[in-house]
Amino acid sequence: MSRDRDPALPEPPSRRLLLKGAAAAGALAAVPAVPAVAQASELARSPKQAAPYVNPLVRNRADPHVNRHKDGFYYFTATAPEYDRIILRRSRTLNGLGTAAESVIWRAHATGPMGAHIWAPELHRIGGKWYIYFASAPAEDVWAIRIWVLENAHPDPFKGTWVERGQVKTAWETTPGAGGGRRGSRDHLAWAQHEPGLDNNTGIFLSEMANPWTLKGPQVRLSTPEYDWECIGFKVNEGPYVLQRNGRLFMTYSASATDFNYCMGLLTADADSHLLDPMSWSKSPTPVFTSNDTTKQYGPGHNCFTVAEDGRTDVLVYHARQYKEINGDPLNDPNRHTRVQRLGWKPDGTPDFGIPVADTAKAGA
Repeated sequence: MSRDRDPALPEPPSRRLLLKGAAAAGALAAVPAVPAVAQASELARSPKQAAPYVNPLVRNRADPHVNRHKDGFYYFTATAPEYDRIILRRSRTLNGLGTAAESVIWRAHATGPMGAHIWAPELHRIGGKWYIYFASAPAEDVWAIRIWVLENAHPDPFKGTWVERGQVKTAWETTPGAGGGRRGSRDHLAWAQHEPGLDNNTGIFLSEMANPWTLKGPQVRLSTPEYDWECIGFKVNEGPYVLQRNGRLFMTYSASATDFNYCMGLLTADADSHLLDPMSWSKSPTPVFTSNDTTKQYGPGHNCFTVAEDGRTDVLVYHARQYKEINGDPLNDPNRHTRVQRLGWKPDGTPDFGIPVADTAKAGA
């Protein structure tokens, strides 16, 4: 990643940062403008002690996104393995998402744009409206994947009308990778995309936004695959997601092919730094979350963060498979399941991801 500061960069944005987005082929993900601990005080009353998490939480749902809204509900969306629709669930508890009713709120077009590879939706509440960011391609050109936005003005995202606001236009008409970025309160978007002239599949980019579906100003590359663990099968950085804690911003992303080599990397910036300056971000030279033979979880990634029912405990949400070997193209394997586990913190104030936890033991086993 570039270490030279561009003197033409705009002045540092306000600290009311909230990176959001839809995590798919160059899409987005949501991050609180203030720590979730502060946000939690606005949430509706909820259980003080949650039950132990059940894993997998939601089967056959990849690229999960969980948004805990101030109404006290957890809202869940993810990639369906048929890649043909956007689904939505909600529950007062995280575990409840596993059995919550699932609604289809939008379907792929039969022809034309938004007709194929409906990937990595994310649900965000922005300016009093609901937005879903997702990746998709034309039905006739299934790898011409771009970022698209839906909008719903109804207070309840299960009601009202989802309006297609169109494509998020980036600097190049190139295919983003199967992962996304984030958009936020200070109107920033992080996403994954191929940059012409670079020998990679996708890197991570950041830009300000004029409105929830339009970028403005410079589009800055924060990361490109450079370490061996980011380049297995494919040279990929994708699915960025941000958590603000301890005076810093922690941006996770996923790397390599979507088999057992898939893993998570980490970018870090001071919360008061110039976020559109690549020099503000440092990159971990090693992955922070990887496959584990002991717990039998493989290819963990495409994560987001939420907060537990107690309003204080940070929770990591991600997908993984329960086996290592895959027959054929991993994208045709439907068994990426949504999983959740507590996110720890090290004494130095950085996140401790641990290892992917094992499946929950069945009763009587």
